[in-house]
Amino acid sequence: MKAEYDFSQAEQGKFYHPDATFHYPIYLEPDVDNFFKKIAQEKNIDVQLLVNEWLRNNIKLIESIQ
Repeated sequence: MKAEYDFSQAEQGKFYHPDATFHYPIYLEPDVDNFFKKIAQEKNIDVQLLVNEWLRNNIKLIESIQ
């Protein structure tokens, strides 16, 4: 690492995008991960699709009883 950097030619906000969306990783505990991997493999679908489907169904269930 340099002792000093020259930012005199830098452009402020060059990589800023106000409409950017961020996707946060979610880490599953090993037992939950194994459970979903097994089901996803049996259904021949991606784990992410399975987890999202499961979460959407649970959201609908929760909303229906509120």
